[in-house]
Amino acid sequence: MGCWNKLCGLKAGIGAGIAVAILGIILIPVGNNIIRETVTKESVIEPGTTAWDNWVSADAPVYRQFWLFDVQNPQDVVENGSKPKLVEKGPYTYKTRYLPKENITANPEDYTISFLLPAGAIFEPSMSVGSEDDSVTSLNLAVAGGYKLFPPWILEAAIKLNNVSLFQRRTVREILWGYKDPILKGTLGLFFPYNGTYDGPYSVFTGKDDISKVSTIDSWQGEKKVSFWNNTYCDMINGTDGSSFSPFLDKKKPLYFFSPDISRSVSAEYERSLDLKGIEVYRFKLPPLTLASPAVNPDNQCFCTDYVVTKNCTLAGVLDISSSRGQPVYISLPHFLHGSPYLVEDVEGLGPHEEHHVTFLDVEPTTGFSLRFAKRLQVNMMYGPSKIITVLKKVKDYTILPIVWLNETASLDDETADSFKKELLSRVDMLETVQFTLIGLGSAALVLCTVAHCLVSRNNNKLV
Repeated sequence: MGCWNKLCGLKAGIGAGIAVAILGIILIPVGNNIIRETVTKESVIEPGTTAWDNWVSADAPVYRQFWLFDVQNPQDVVENGSKPKLVEKGPYTYKTRYLPKENITANPEDYTISFLLPAGAIFEPSMSVGSEDDSVTSLNLAVAGGYKLFPPWILEAAIKLNNVSLFQRRTVREILWGYKDPILKGTLGLFFPYNGTYDGPYSVFTGKDDISKVSTIDSWQGEKKVSFWNNTYCDMINGTDGSSFSPFLDKKKPLYFFSPDISRSVSAEYERSLDLKGIEVYRFKLPPLTLASPAVNPDNQCFCTDYVVTKNCTLAGVLDISSSRGQPVYISLPHFLHGSPYLVEDVEGLGPHEEHHVTFLDVEPTTGFSLRFAKRLQVNMMYGPSKIITVLKKVKDYTILPIVWLNETASLDDETADSFKKELLSRVDMLETVQFTLIGLGSAALVLCTVAHCLVSRNNNKLV
């Protein structure tokens, strides 16, 4: 009778079901390879790629919010050696990193690209609690700086000659961006100079030869390590600048990035997965070990140069970057988060909080792009007792005093999120849909045809 009967048709259906299911299964590794090849190609930093467009000039605006610490009892501190009472004032918000990279030069011989990162800050009144002209009582930067830089008798003479004290009243603009100091006869400011200056030059790997190295910093300011006191090179410059990482993240592995603000590289560890505007991201956070004492984290040994202030390098939570900055500055997390308890106890008005004061990155795992981040740091300066300097004679112990803490943030907007989902995620979803549809249809056809074949065979056997 030939094969055009029910049994032959069902056998053909079983075969077709198996074939369709196998095709769907085959498409899984094939589709994954297609995705991997596409993402890898688009992640290389070279003209014409998605990574290049995002790398040259970030679409998402970057904001720096500043909270300044207003000292409520300056006279009591000087005259009686009392604890400073602090009140946090802020945020005062500036738009930063809005300028594209400059002096971009490709180095094809070693697959790197060099550039300068221009610095700029534009005040955003609508995102601030007040004006840049708001006044704050803060530590006198020249006095605190001179405490470690000059012989005490010279500093005492300068203080009396210029009729200044341990604290001063300045505007937000002056403290952040600079003012003419009567002692040093020059411009002082926590972030002076800034506008019109450049960070770098940087040299980063393009990923052309090895995508796992994409965006990784090869050198900063011509060096592969950070130089500290006595021309000692202590800190390797590891990782990227934090804006992107190599694609196809493994959440079991930490991310490394370099921060010029603290003159060192740090790692961030996976915490949890989140939904950001319909996109799955991995949240990575700085672990407490980052600013641990050198006794716990040997990587911080180079930041311990004053054994008295750091209590024989047992102090946790602050990094002394004086030797790389030329002034006695200590960097910490806001409100001394993860720091030694006495840092908070030496002043009044602090309250460290993990959610508000920790640094995090939200990274899309397939591309390695950072889609949202918050870098939070605190700038502190130190003063201590003196038998010669009048304004310090009542001071009982060394105090690391918070001046300001900042929150540098950026997040993709709705338009960028929609474009990201359309260009990448929709294609991945479509491919996965095709894969599972073929597997589902093939499996269903296989099961149905197999059952029907059994029933028809049984009926035929009964007729015989």
